[in-house]
Formats: sequence, C-alpha cells, structure tokens
Amino acid sequence: MYAMKKRYPKFLKLTGALLLILAFIMAGCSNQVSNNNGDTISSEQPAPAEKSSITDDNKKITIIHSLPSETLDPHNGWIALRAGVTETLVRLDENMHVTPWLASKWEAKDDVTWVFTIRDDIDFQDGTKLDAAAAKASFERGITDSKALAASLKIASLEANGQELTIKTTEPLPAYPTELVHPTTSLISVAAETSMGKEKFNQAPVGTGPFKVTSFVSGKEIKLVRNDAYWDEKARLAEVTFQSNADANIRTLAFQSKQADIVYHLSPESLEAIKQEQDLSVESVTSLRTHYFTYNPASNNVTDIQVRQAIDKLIDRDAIVNDIMLGHAMPANGPFNSTLPFGNSEAAQKLDSVGALQLLESAGYTAGANGKLEKDGKALTLKLIAFSGINPELPLIPLVVQSEAAKIGVTIEIVSVEYPEVYIKDQTDWDISTSSYLTSPRGDGGSFLNSTYIVGGSYNPANIHIDKLDPIIKQLNATGEVAQRNELTRKAVEIINEAMPHSYIINPNILVGVNKRVANWKPGAEEFYIVTNKLDVN
Repeated sequence: MYAMKKRYPKFLKLTGALLLILAFIMAGCSNQVSNNNGDTISSEQPAPAEKSSITDDNKKITIIHSLPSETLDPHNGWIALRAGVTETLVRLDENMHVTPWLASKWEAKDDVTWVFTIRDDIDFQDGTKLDAAAAKASFERGITDSKALAASLKIASLEANGQELTIKTTEPLPAYPTELVHPTTSLISVAAETSMGKEKFNQAPVGTGPFKVTSFVSGKEIKLVRNDAYWDEKARLAEVTFQSNADANIRTLAFQSKQADIVYHLSPESLEAIKQEQDLSVESVTSLRTHYFTYNPASNNVTDIQVRQAIDKLIDRDAIVNDIMLGHAMPANGPFNSTLPFGNSEAAQKLDSVGALQLLESAGYTAGANGKLEKDGKALTLKLIAFSGINPELPLIPLVVQSEAAKIGVTIEIVSVEYPEVYIKDQTDWDISTSSYLTSPRGDGGSFLNSTYIVGGSYNPANIHIDKLDPIIKQLNATGEVAQRNELTRKAVEIINEAMPHSYIINPNILVGVNKRVANWKPGAEEFYIVTNKLDVN
C-alpha cells in the first residue's frame, strides 16, 4: 500500500476538509434435473412456505448501490429486480444452480422448443393474474423494447395455453433456461403499462415481487413498500429506501455514519476504519465480475496487435490487486475468473516494460528527441476512456497504466465519463476504454461470449468481431453437456487472448458494508438479488 501512496497520493486519500464537506452533503426449490446432454427436462418447485407472521410495519432499511439508474424499465436495466419489484421465471440459488421461481417446472420438447409451467397462484402487484398469456405479453414487450434482450433470447415464437408458456427459439439452445435468469427477462404487467403509459410505468413498474415502488427519483432513489399480497412469504420489512451514488467516499461515509444499512462497493481504504466500528461489518465476496480494457477496432493507433500486446504488458495487475484493492481481487488472465471450471489456468500477464518497449519498436516506433515514442513523425498518444466513479477502483486503474506507459515514452490521455460503454458506442475518437461486466453471472461463460463477441451484442458497443471465434460460439450455443461447454469456453478464451481485442485486468471482490442489525441476508456473487422478502433487521 505504501508504494501506491507514494506514487498516487492525491487519488487514494481524501483530505480531512473534503471528508467534512462530504459529511455535510450526506446530511442534506428443488435443483434442476438434467439428462446426460445437460438439457433441463423438468424442475419442480415445492409449494411456497407458509406465510410468515414475522413482519413489522416499523421495520425499515436503507441500501446504497454504486450504479445510478435513470429508469426502472425492467427490460433495459437490472434495478427493478435488484429492488425486489420484479422476478423472473427461473433464478440462481446460492450454489449458482438454475432453480424454479415464477415457473414451477420446464421441459425441453425438442432442440428449439421449451415449455415453462407458470405457478398458478401468482398475481401482479396490480391484482392481475400471472398466467402464460401475461408472460407472453411481457416477453413480447421486452424483445420489442430491448434489442439486447431480443438478441439474447432468440425467440422465434411464443404460445400461451393456460399456465403453459411455449417458447420456440431460432436455433438450438440447450442451455436456454440460463438466459431466463437475467434481470432483464423479468415478467411485468403489460396491462398496467397500458393503463399507466410507458413513461410512468418505467418510473414505477408493476411486477410480482415482494415490494412495490412508491416513488422514484431518477439516478438517486427508489422508495419501496411491502407488497402485502405477495405470492410467497410476505416480506419482513415494511419499507425500503434504495439509493444510488457513484461516489465511493460518499457511500462509505453514509455507512460509517449509519445513515445506510447496506452499502455496495466500499472503498478498500475504508475497511480498516470500518473494522473499528462495533456495529458494522464488511462482506468481501468473490465476484463474477471482470474489469478490463476494450481496444477500439476502428483506431489506427491500436490496430497493430503489437501495440495492444504492449499496453497489456504495461498493466501492473499485482499493484492494482495489492495497492488499490488491498488484496480484495485476483489478477485476470481472461474474461472469466481462473477458479471457474471454464477459466484460463495460465498465469496472468506480469508488468513487463522491457517487453512492451520491444513490441512497440517492432511495430516501428522509435524514441524522438524528447524521449517520446513516435512513428512517421507522430508521437504515440492514446486516448483512454475511464469511469468517473461507480466502483472506487475503476478511476484509479487507468492511472497505473498511464504512469507505466509514460516511463517508456507513451502518452496516455485519460478522459473520465460516467458510462464509458455509452461514450464508445457513440464516439470514434478513442483508443482504449475501461469496461466492467459480470462475465459469468449464470455460472457459465456462454452469455458473455455471445454478448461481447457478436456484433450487436449488449456488451459489444465497439462492434468487436473475431472470425475464428464464430464457429466456437456457434458450437457452444448448440451444446448442452457441461464438460463440453467448459472445454469450448476455454478454447474461446485462447482465441480471444491471442487476438487481444481486450486486456483483462482483475477479478474484483464485491465489498459490501452490512450493519449488524441486518438479518437473513448476505450479498451474492451474481449481484442480482438484493432486496428480498427474507431481508430483515433486528
């Protein structure tokens, strides 16, 4: 940590005066059953637990997340599910297994036909019944309003018959139920949207969850109240305030001052101080997220793979893990955590400034009179798009690379924006962008590969495409057997690392502050289920 403080003191330590200013700001199911091919044949869910009487109209909680949301649209964001407003047909359990939720069972009729049986005892929060017709309408609304959802679900047709929803896909997808885990597949009341109008609905969506929206301030706060007609065990809390703030220092201060009970993505530097607080605790959860750099395929500066390889060697992953994350992360050697069965087992790239310089010299760069590397009389200057906030480490990672690049004569200009993926989708004047995604949110790598390496994918704003990867992804999508999927995913990672359209940096832990009065709750690696009916306070 000391080395990092010497090199980047002003970025890693706020002054007492600034902390004081910030303080004033803060004041104002059964497991799935599979055949030998891995196809889910049938999953039964037992009847919901008897309604609990452990509720209290005075029980309230405040949660702060790092990611501001401009809308609660369930099909274009995760927040409605995270806030306990909406639910999906299937969900992940604590072991990352796909289990029933709104659907009690499902069956693969053939390679492209899936039949989901929807529970017969569920109403939406507006009192309308959840049946197959309502589910069909919700999916139709979703794939109309979200190109990313349409691309991932690949729906050819939908058919409703009582409580049975039949989904036909455009191609064989043996692992299809995993796609329906994603928050954007949430079921909503289309009847309520028709009555309210789309704009108002996206500020207070109507789902089947244990909590209802009472108010929403875009980018700041959702007020939630218990849904007393919830189909499963009634929520134990009466009210929830779900806030968002991109500033890690403000989030941390809110937790330390006990203005918030659960706070996501704390600053690692705050952990020692928090440990001194008797009423506070921190959960450090191994996540399924990866921080990485995306290279602009349209940029002449990084078209040469030797330049991309050089930048990759200038990433001091060990310093980022030890000095920024204080050990709450792992160096990344590919898109997936190396501990996963489909992760890359090879060691992550170490800092290698000499190797980076050699690559750039091979690419035709030489040192000019001022020591800067140049080619054809033009200095190598790279524009790097960085996060301005969100996770506390994301604005710092580019600074580490900028410093190492400067040592060998490469200039990196950092431009901070709130959402880099939005910037690089709309702009072409960039070379490198910071990215951060859940790369295996369903315990499988297929979704990330499809989203990131297929043109038009939801994680592919730069339209990256690797020809050699196409047949591997196609074969993966048509394979259900887990061992084969893992092998194909590892092959895909080999091709990706060879082509290097991205530099994978670290797998960060999720640092979540939890007041000790919170009960029946812990953060999950999938980052989906935050506000639940079991969440309680003492």
